[in-house]
Amino acid sequence: MTDVPTISARRERTRERLLDAAAQVFARVGFGGASVEAIAEAAGFTRGAFYSNFESKEELFLALTTRQAQQHLAALESAVAGLDAAVVRGGHVDRGVIRTVLATVTEGKTPESCWFLMNAEFELLAMRDPEIGARWTRQQAWMRDELATALTRLLADVGLRFAVDPPLAVELLLAAHAAASRDAYVAGEQVMASPALEALVDLVITTAD
Repeated sequence: MTDVPTISARRERTRERLLDAAAQVFARVGFGGASVEAIAEAAGFTRGAFYSNFESKEELFLALTTRQAQQHLAALESAVAGLDAAVVRGGHVDRGVIRTVLATVTEGKTPESCWFLMNAEFELLAMRDPEIGARWTRQQAWMRDELATALTRLLADVGLRFAVDPPLAVELLLAAHAAASRDAYVAGEQVMASPALEALVDLVITTAD
């Protein structure tokens, strides 16, 4: 029984190394151009080690998007933990504070511009493959539910709330962020705070009173 935790921990470390390597390879050559062999080699493992942990490159990507979502949620928790009532001034949300929170949340191991490109590639794959599309849809729904729940709680902690149904608010905010990311990537610029996203924050977030 004492060997089980060691094996599990080692397997987890292997999976994390494969995920880290995949993020680097995807960022360099894209999802379509990345091979299982290249990912395994970048992680320092064999092809067999890859398939011992993931059934396919698609399954690995879904695991990577889940990890990315968890990192963003953790960053959100951390960013909001230091906020206080000063986030609301004169009955309005301080845009500067919201901008800082959004920037913190979108930081991760993978540069946001590279992540957007990888995500777009996988969305196209999901559109073409019904089975992958179904798994993608379920995962996206889970991530949005988690984000809506976390944001609702965190907003309440600083005296704020969504002015519309939380899932709808999250849908709108994510769509605005995706549009800004797409425009920035096409223009060859770093993803920056979007005026449309900031204006949207004023519309969907209000004081709890």
